[in-house]
Amino acid sequence: MTSTTTMSAALEPGHRERLMRLAHEVSFEAGSRLFEEGRRADRFWIVGTGTVALDLHVPGRRPAVIETLGRGELVGWSWHFAPYLWHLGAEAVSPVRAWEFDAGDVRAMCAEDAEFGREIAVWVGRVVAQRLHASRVRLLDLYAPYGSGMLT
Repeated sequence: MTSTTTMSAALEPGHRERLMRLAHEVSFEAGSRLFEEGRRADRFWIVGTGTVALDLHVPGRRPAVIETLGRGELVGWSWHFAPYLWHLGAEAVSPVRAWEFDAGDVRAMCAEDAEFGREIAVWVGRVVAQRLHASRVRLLDLYAPYGSGMLT
């Protein structure tokens, strides 16, 4: 991926290495839910292999898939902002291997080192901005009379 929101593009090597010291590898079978909207956001993941779909609960309908994430992408940003509750849901579309991080440990590391904390905050902020845009476009495509009107 060449996205500026992937960990490798967003974090300088020293900060990336420091963050990865807190990681442990996990796996999810296809169809496994990583988290549900409204529940406590106490961890996050970086996708190693596989695909994760972010979805939004829509009353009376199936969840709307907002975005699909792959290698190197951050799954979850709600852990970074109080009240630390998930704003979307997430499901493994295929078998997924990922690095999992304890949100409290990462927030503590950010508080201890302002430069590291700033870089994490900028990264998470870029992810939030990108996801909000993707959500808007996807919801317009699903529910607006003529779609989003976007050509790209």
